[in-house]
Amino acid sequence: MNTVRVNITLPSEIAELLKDVKNKSSFIAEAIRDRIEREKKAYLIRELTEGYKASKREDKQLTEDWDATSGDGID
Repeated sequence: MNTVRVNITLPSEIAELLKDVKNKSSFIAEAIRDRIEREKKAYLIRELTEGYKASKREDKQLTEDWDATSGDGID
């Protein structure tokens, strides 16, 4: 794996939490990967939820439209 050196600034209380972590770079990289993955999943869930809501409205409208015509001329 290629690596790049990145200098970051952390609040002192966060830096203190990392003081006993052996491989800080690996730990931080994993934390970033986890956070990005959670954000991607949350975005996907929001998008799917909005899509389902829109589909539900469309389905309801279609059902109402067809309910008005069902029974017309049918014995």
